[in-house]
Amino acid sequence: MTPSRPVPLPAGVASRVVAARVLDAVLHRGHSLKAELASSLPTLPDVRDRALVEAICFAVVRQPARYAAAIDGWTARPLGRRDALLRALLYVGLAQLDPLGLPSHAAVDATVEATRAIKRPHQAGLVNALLRRALRDGVPAGDPSAHWPGWLRDRIARDWPDDIDSILSESASPPPMWLRVNLQRGSREAYVAALADSAIAAGAPDEAAEALRLEAAMPVATLPGFADGVVSVQDIAAQRVADALAPPPGCRVLDACAAPGGKTAHLLERDPMLALTALDVDARRLETVRANLGRLGLRATTVAADAADTAWWDGVPFDVVLLDAPCSATGIVRRQPDVLLHRRASDIDALVALQARLLDATWTTLAPGGVLLYATCSILKDENERQVDAFLARTPDAVAEPLPEEFGRDAGVGRQRLPGEGGGDGFFYARVRKQAGA
Repeated sequence: MTPSRPVPLPAGVASRVVAARVLDAVLHRGHSLKAELASSLPTLPDVRDRALVEAICFAVVRQPARYAAAIDGWTARPLGRRDALLRALLYVGLAQLDPLGLPSHAAVDATVEATRAIKRPHQAGLVNALLRRALRDGVPAGDPSAHWPGWLRDRIARDWPDDIDSILSESASPPPMWLRVNLQRGSREAYVAALADSAIAAGAPDEAAEALRLEAAMPVATLPGFADGVVSVQDIAAQRVADALAPPPGCRVLDACAAPGGKTAHLLERDPMLALTALDVDARRLETVRANLGRLGLRATTVAADAADTAWWDGVPFDVVLLDAPCSATGIVRRQPDVLLHRRASDIDALVALQARLLDATWTTLAPGGVLLYATCSILKDENERQVDAFLARTPDAVAEPLPEEFGRDAGVGRQRLPGEGGGDGFFYARVRKQAGA
C-alpha cells in the first residue's frame, strides 16, 4: 500500500507554525535569527506569508521579556521546558495582536489551529483563552530594557547617561526601510516616481544623495528594478560611509571587511573606475559580495583572507582603506535583535583586541598621504573613540581628520550616531590620514 501524503496545512496556519519554530530555536536554543529565517522562509511559497513570519519573529525578539511576563502572569501553572514550542507559539499570537495589529479573528483562529498542527491539541483551549485575554486586556507594555543583559545596559548607561532611555526605546522599535538608488541607472527623482507608480511612498532626505526612506518594510522583490540593479537596501547611516571616506577618482581602495558588500557597491556606484579590492575572512560571505556586485553590474577584486594578517597583500599600497570593523552591533539591535541574546561581556574585550589588530594591519597597506576610515555599527566608546584614541597614541604617522557635524554628534576623534537619530542606525565614523614622510 502506498503511504498517504500528509495534508498540507492552510497557509495561515503554516506561517504561524514556521514562526513558532524559528522563535523556539532562537529564544530557547540559542540559534541565530538570521540563519533560522534563511532556512525556514523558503518553505513558504507565498512571499506575503514569508513577510508575515519575518515581521512576527522580529516583533517578538525585540521584546521577548514583555511576552514572557504576560504569559507567566496569565497562567495558573508556569509552562515547563517541554512547552518551549507552545510558549513560542503564544509569543507568535501576542505579537500579531500587539504590535502588528493583525485582524484579531484571523490571528487568534490561525494560532489556535497551529496549536493542533504542532501536536498540542489538548492545549488549544489554553492558547485561545490567553489570546482572547490579550484582546480584552491588552498586552502589558513591559520594560524595554528587561531583556538587555545587565552588564551591557550598564555599559551603555555609563557611555551615554543622558541617552540611555532613548537608546533602549529605539532599539525596541522597528526601523524604517532605507533604499540606496544606483545613480548609474537613473536619478533619485526618477526612482521616487517609479515607486509612486507602484503605490509606494518614499521620503528623500537632504543629507544623503542616493537615500530614500520607506516607513514600512517590504520584500525586495516588490521594489521596482531591484533585480536589475536600480536600487539596493542600505541604512542611511551605512550610506554615509561613502561620504566620510570620499575616495579620489579612480584610486586604489581596500574594503577590508567587505561582506555583505553594501559599502563596496556604493563606492563603485559612485565611481566604477575605482580599483577596489573587497577583502573578507569568510569565503562564503564573500560570495554574497560577488552576487551583489553582479546584480549591480559592478566589478571588484575579491579576496578571501584575514585583514588582521597582511600575508594576502602584494605590497602595492592603497590610496584609501575602509575598515568597517567587526563589533558588538549595539547600534543595530533594532535590525538584529537577537544580538542581545548572544552577546557576552567577554565578547567586547575580544572585539576590541581584534579591532586593534585590524587597524594596525590595514594601516601598513595604506600609502603615505592616504586616508583610512574606521567605522562600526557600535555605540560603545571602547570600540569607537577610545579605540581610535589608542591607535593614534601608538601610531606616530596617524592624524585624525575631523568630520563635520552632519555625520553625528561629537565623539572626540570621530562622529557618533545613536539608534534612531535621523531615522538611521547607531554608527561611528573616524577618518585618519597617514602623514607623508613621518
